[in-house]
Amino acid sequence: MSSCMGKKKIVVSLPNSLLSEVDKIIKVENKNRSEFIKEAMNLYLREKRKVQTRESMIKGYREMGVINLALAEMGLSMDMSSLKGYEGKIAEGE
Repeated sequence: MSSCMGKKKIVVSLPNSLLSEVDKIIKVENKNRSEFIKEAMNLYLREKRKVQTRESMIKGYREMGVINLALAEMGLSMDMSSLKGYEGKIAEGE
């Protein structure tokens, strides 16, 4: 069984300055370019998912804020109506 099953080889063009930085890092970390690129892509994808989740949560909280405000205003209106009815009954009893 080949260790390359489920893998694809790609060709990536990078500016010399970027490749030079990558080569310095992989030398220090005792890795190869493939390992570095794989780790960099995984890190990028994790961060991208975090940003998307955060944006989705912000959107959800904004939508729920509008709904919660409407519910709170409806509840306040009902409370005020009940209070006026209660005050009316008290005033009648005086």
